[in-house]
Amino acid sequence: MIRRRLNNVRFVITLTIFSMPLAAFGLAAYLRFATHLLPRYSSDADPSSYFGLLILTTVLWGIVAEHQKLVAIEYPFFAARKIRSVLGACLITYLAVLWITFFYREFTFSRVFIWLSGVSLFLLTLVAFAIFDWAWGKNGSRDKAGFTVLIAGADEFAEGVAQSLRAGHVPACTIKGHIRLPGQACVISDTPVYQLRDIEELAIGNGIDDVIVAIPPTLLGALPELRRQLSSLCAPIRLVLDVGEPVDTCQRPFTLGDLLLFDLQTTPADSSLYVILKRAFDLAFSACVLIFAAPIFFLIALAIVVSSPGPIIFLQERVGLNGKLFRMFKFRTMEMSSAGESDARWTVQNDPRCTRVGKMLRKTGLDELPQFLNVLKGEMSVVGPRPERPIFVQKFMHSVGNYNRRHYLKVGITGWAQVNGWRGDTSIAKRVEYDLYYVRHWTMTFDLLIVALTLIRSFTDKNAY
Repeated sequence: MIRRRLNNVRFVITLTIFSMPLAAFGLAAYLRFATHLLPRYSSDADPSSYFGLLILTTVLWGIVAEHQKLVAIEYPFFAARKIRSVLGACLITYLAVLWITFFYREFTFSRVFIWLSGVSLFLLTLVAFAIFDWAWGKNGSRDKAGFTVLIAGADEFAEGVAQSLRAGHVPACTIKGHIRLPGQACVISDTPVYQLRDIEELAIGNGIDDVIVAIPPTLLGALPELRRQLSSLCAPIRLVLDVGEPVDTCQRPFTLGDLLLFDLQTTPADSSLYVILKRAFDLAFSACVLIFAAPIFFLIALAIVVSSPGPIIFLQERVGLNGKLFRMFKFRTMEMSSAGESDARWTVQNDPRCTRVGKMLRKTGLDELPQFLNVLKGEMSVVGPRPERPIFVQKFMHSVGNYNRRHYLKVGITGWAQVNGWRGDTSIAKRVEYDLYYVRHWTMTFDLLIVALTLIRSFTDKNAY
């Protein structure tokens, strides 16, 4: 019953969200063509030609909405984070639509219509989320909830599970009772408590929709025997997993041969969307930078040669995705020194090793331009946690909690920590905090925001040296 209810809710949400472009186009068509509120132009395409545009927008919206997790079951739906996701999804969808229609010359689509449909899509989606909140909030407040569960377990862990189930709105439920397991200290006082010998009496005529096994990790070894004892019940059996830290709700168990695996630590790098979208953006953006910035490359190289002896490009070993080592490219900004010294010393403000040209390059971030070659090679991304030297990774992994989770994604030229001022000789703990936020909340919209903020801050960052 739980799974069926969740599937039904997910189907309704998905169908509603994916239907939003149709509703938005209908509203925009009415305002643009069926009323006299806005002027008509002879160059506007016939309204029937907008059917193809609707299909394009719906496909793009479906991909982006799924990526932005607009169809995820979350209560409340109408929350600040969800509103930002809707806005981001609308912006990405319509920027793609405008870009595609710019090269499509068979029809001239009304830009007013496109913008009207975009605004309508945003507002109608928010209205849909508000309705979802009202519907499931009302459902959760009913005395008789949607389904009834029996909980196997009567200790503190099982009591916590019962409280979580009661607090849920999507879907709401009532607790039929608890089954006290052998050796458990019973802490349940507000619902009936049964023994394992009562299972046959509970099996028929008690309206139990689901059985929830709520046992702490220390008792998982007894699960096979418990499943056998609960098999007399006429309801599906679910297991509550307590693995410490919260697990991404999008994850599902999967099989590898005859093994059943479950992701305890997830990464967006496992998703095809991450691989395709991020790699496509990295290739396109890096190629454009390397082509259009070629004259700047030449001038910087000439300035480095004139200012101090040594190579133009500085190569240094860094730690990348999944802990793999690679050689990172940078314009040389310091006087020549031994590899051991450069690998082990931290760059500080007014570092005496910096050349005059190097100070200017580091201040503006232009010393990082050769790293777009690393991006083309697939060793880095445009956006991601900044790569660090192996000696410092070994140091920070022991002194900063969860440090190496930064390496779940490709390292980047710029990142969320850097645009918030955490670069250079600043707090490593704060830098890791921002990097881990990026790892947990990666979206393509987030990457575009970081790129925009990087361009804005590139000449004003006081911690760039």
